[in-house]
Amino acid sequence: MDEDRFNMAVRKFLKEVGVTSQREIERVVREGDLQGRVVRLRMSLTSEDVPSLQHSVETTIDLR
Repeated sequence: MDEDRFNMAVRKFLKEVGVTSQREIERVVREGDLQGRVVRLRMSLTSEDVPSLQHSVETTIDLR
């Protein structure tokens, strides 16, 4: 395995996830009536090829 190539592929994936997720969060906040509310978010990472990969990150964004 080429470590540099692997590292770049993972970084590219994470960048895509981050950029597209931010856009989606911003879109739903703009389109929804969410001002003055709290939004709970969860991002889950899984793989059909690696069933043992089950990783979640949770956070809360306060829009008040």
